[in-house]
Formats: sequence, structure tokens, C-alpha cells
Amino acid sequence: MSSPATGTAATGAADANLPVIEVEHLTKRYSSDVLAVDDLGFQVARGEVCGLLGPNGAGKTTTLRMLVGLIRPTSGATRIFGTEIHPSSPVLARVGTMIEHAAFVPYLTGMVNLRLYWEAGGGDFGDANLDEALAIADLGTAIDRKVKTYSQGMRQRLGIARALLGRPEVLILDEPTNGLDPGEMREVRDLLRRLADRGATVLLSSHLLSEVEQVCSHAVVMDRGRLVAAGLVADLVQASTSAYFEVDDAARAEEVIRAMAGVRGVRPEQPGLSVDLDGARRSDVVAALVHAGIAVETVQSRHRLEDAFLGLLAEEG
Repeated sequence: MSSPATGTAATGAADANLPVIEVEHLTKRYSSDVLAVDDLGFQVARGEVCGLLGPNGAGKTTTLRMLVGLIRPTSGATRIFGTEIHPSSPVLARVGTMIEHAAFVPYLTGMVNLRLYWEAGGGDFGDANLDEALAIADLGTAIDRKVKTYSQGMRQRLGIARALLGRPEVLILDEPTNGLDPGEMREVRDLLRRLADRGATVLLSSHLLSEVEQVCSHAVVMDRGRLVAAGLVADLVQASTSAYFEVDDAARAEEVIRAMAGVRGVRPEQPGLSVDLDGARRSDVVAALVHAGIAVETVQSRHRLEDAFLGLLAEEG
């Protein structure tokens, strides 16, 4: 963000107990009929790894861009370490970012791209957190190859390395595992855990719910620009009372279950159905299916972030 040359400022006692990230009544309207973010509010505390979740078009990237001063909100405010964010706010020197795609000069090497980024902020490249950044990126000798030869995953890893050059206390990442293979995704997960262990605060957007469940301590769920839920991932998962029913006639079973009281939603999941329960018990569903002459082969209780996420969106709809 702003000049990386200042590095990580010492964390003062004044902000020790404040939320690291605050979003308050945040709204972004692009036109009379395009409301990207609608009165959004949430907080991220020190040391949390928080996932910002939502379907495509939920307003996640717009929120992150406002949070780091890349675009101005229509109303509301964003704060980092208690300081309201505007373009080039000095506090952004304590933040590492990767918003949208990690863009680089393709005909220059990875190393030269990192050096030019750092020096563009007025810093001496010798002062950058280069060794750790390169160790995390794990690009090996490819760091000296032209970026145009990189895969998408390599570009993402170089983007994370760039975000770490200033020893940030806060990382704000937009889809950091986009384009990565399973091994690279695991490396990014391990990186985020290490950063959290040393006290960094991480806010990342993602559409990969399984990734968020594995790496994030907290989650904020958005839909159509509005807050749906926020809290510990474990609490969101436990609040989900979802079950899978394998049946011999899924279409007819869906009709029977949708007619029941205490059922929030039903989704086909071949060869059966995923059911979000809201008062009804699994045994009630089995009894209704058997009464309707539908054979029930398997019943499984589920507690996954994906089920909680889909259930929350179903409530909003």
C-alpha cells in the first residue's frame, strides 16, 4: 500500500485493545440501481485469521478495496488500528495487501518486480523483508525468470511475497489461493497459520469454503452487499444442523421434505438430498419419507462450513 519503506511500525499501547480492522455502516453505490455494499459492519481482532465469504457478486472485493483506500465509500467508514482509512493513510504502511489479481511487469523477473515495487515507495531494497518473503513464496530459481513464464499459482505466490516485504502486522488478501494446485494451497494455508502464530492479523476473501474452514478462526458471511453472519468458524459450523439423506427416489423425497415443518432448505446431492433442519429432527424426516413409501438408505449428520454457509444464504433468500 503506501510507502513500504517505513516497514512495520511498533504497536503502541494506545491501540493494543482496539479491533485491528473495523468496518462501520459501509456502503458503496455505483449508480441508482447498483448497490455493491449495503450498510456493512464487522470487526477483526488482533491475531485472527478471518475469512470474508460470499457468492460471486456479494461485494467482497469492493469491501476490501474500500478497506485499504483504493476506492472511496459512498458512506460509512473503515478503520485499521483505530485510524479511519483514506487513500495513502500512513497506517497502511503496516498493512500488506493483494487485492484482485497480483499484477506484475511480465517481461521482468520476479526479483526485479519485487525490487521495483519496494523502491517505488522510496525504500532501500536492502531493508525489505526479502529472505522471509522468498522463503514463503518458495519459487526457487524461478525468482530470476521473467514473470511471463510463471503459472497463475506462481504469480499468486509472488504476490503474497510482495505483500510481506514490509513485515506487515495486517494482511488483506483477495482470493489468495486462486489458481493454485492442492500442494500450493497447502503451502499458503501453512503460511497463514505461521503469520497468525506470530501475531499478524489476516483478512482474506475466498469462495473455497473448505480452505476457509481449515485456516480461518473467524468468518464474515456476505450476500448482496449485506452482512449475513459473523463469528467463530466453529460456532457457525455448529449452528448448522444439516443432514444428508440417500434415498431411492430423490425427486419425490424432495417434495415430501419441502412440505415438512421445521425444514429450512433442501438441495439435491446425488444420489440423495442435503437438508437444512430448523426444528425438525433427522428421525422426523426419516419417518416422513418411510410413510411416503420412500426407501432411506443412508442418513448422515453434517457440521461443515459449506452447510452453514448455504443455510445462511437460504435464510437470507
